[in-house]
Amino acid sequence: MQPTKAIPERWVVEIWQSLLQDRTDLVTEEGEPLKIIYPGRINGDRGADLLDAVITTSHGLMRGDIEVHVKSSDWRAHRHHLDPIYNRVILHVVFWHNSKTATNLQNGQRVPTLALHKFISQTDLHASSAYPSTNRHMPCRNAVVRWNTGVMGKLLDTAGEERFLAKAADFRMALAQTEASQSLYQGIMGALGYTKNKYPLVELAHRMPLQRLESVTSGKTSDAECLARQQALLLGTAGLLPSQRSDRYGAGKRHDGWVEKLERFWASSRQSEAMSEDDWHLFKVRPSNFPSRRIAAMSYLLLRYREGGILEELVDKLCETTVDKGYNWLEKALRVTTDGYWAGHLDFGLPSRRSIPAILGEGRAADIVVNVLLPFATAWGRLTAQPELAMKAFELYHHYPELAVNTIERHMRNQLGISRYLVNSAQRQQGLIHIYRTLCSQGKCHSCPIANLGD
Repeated sequence: MQPTKAIPERWVVEIWQSLLQDRTDLVTEEGEPLKIIYPGRINGDRGADLLDAVITTSHGLMRGDIEVHVKSSDWRAHRHHLDPIYNRVILHVVFWHNSKTATNLQNGQRVPTLALHKFISQTDLHASSAYPSTNRHMPCRNAVVRWNTGVMGKLLDTAGEERFLAKAADFRMALAQTEASQSLYQGIMGALGYTKNKYPLVELAHRMPLQRLESVTSGKTSDAECLARQQALLLGTAGLLPSQRSDRYGAGKRHDGWVEKLERFWASSRQSEAMSEDDWHLFKVRPSNFPSRRIAAMSYLLLRYREGGILEELVDKLCETTVDKGYNWLEKALRVTTDGYWAGHLDFGLPSRRSIPAILGEGRAADIVVNVLLPFATAWGRLTAQPELAMKAFELYHHYPELAVNTIERHMRNQLGISRYLVNSAQRQQGLIHIYRTLCSQGKCHSCPIANLGD
């Protein structure tokens, strides 16, 4: 087929996702036979076009990202060969191969190129533009006619339970090596970072441990001074104070008294190792979710539980939770509002156009309850011979209402062709994520109960 007119890149994505799953004749430009196990999911963020794909070549099973272009020369034209974010790419999918230059990653590795024009007819090309991708060749998609909501609901419940128990097992392992309060603190910090800044926030929790933060709240120190000292230690160790950052983040701008107080406390703390602003991800992060605000939220939580300790008080809140009180009882224990500096700023040097008092809102608080507090309490209860605590946490999880929809849940609902009304609890949402993480993105369609449903 010869190029007769410009082809939009989205058509190439549609072909990759929808038309090639059953093909056995695919060969890369390097002469490698290739089979698609899982085409991956659309990336709405910076980086490769599709995430978590699985393919096989003569080198075996490969997992990673797929970058899509109309022309192979676009790889270098877009300077992907210089960008480490593309180092997870395992295949360059193009329509036309018009370059003699190999697809090189920033880390020096080379990935194969698949040119689709050799395998796609004009009819296929027009079909891909007319019918948006539904992964219609996926085994689980073809099985939809054999489902009923009762069976599917049970499968999601089972998967959601498996994910919860896996999280509890991870906490059990962490508790064998880490003090309980520190383990919970690290879990909350990771959850505050969402996907983009989870690992930097966990790293921050290691560099600035809970014991160090609690040491500045002892004695008769006022709440305001405790808050300032803890924020200074956290934000300074994160490398996010104005004095540590480039001008585009507000360094050098005039700040109010609160920021000057943080800078003074940090300068007098004698902390040596700080992270860099480059460790943090801000691309396509909502300003209200900037890491500086989330880190400040942690300082407010620590201040709230200054007297009893964050572990003891949150576990007490969990034990007091009943159906009558509602599950927002636990969420309230984690929500943070303020009328201070962070109510009027999205970041240092970045005032908000309106007051945003919630620096840790109800949605994120619910995510922390489901993903951190409940599995932690299950592990902690079993480890410390408190079976009633473990049972209470497990029971709360089973009945927890649905959380805000995330990108993986949305992708899986589309892939499976199921309604949001069926995914009506946090456990079922977690079940979809578990299926994606342990089966889809691992290329294990043959092991998936959904794909084999009714066989």
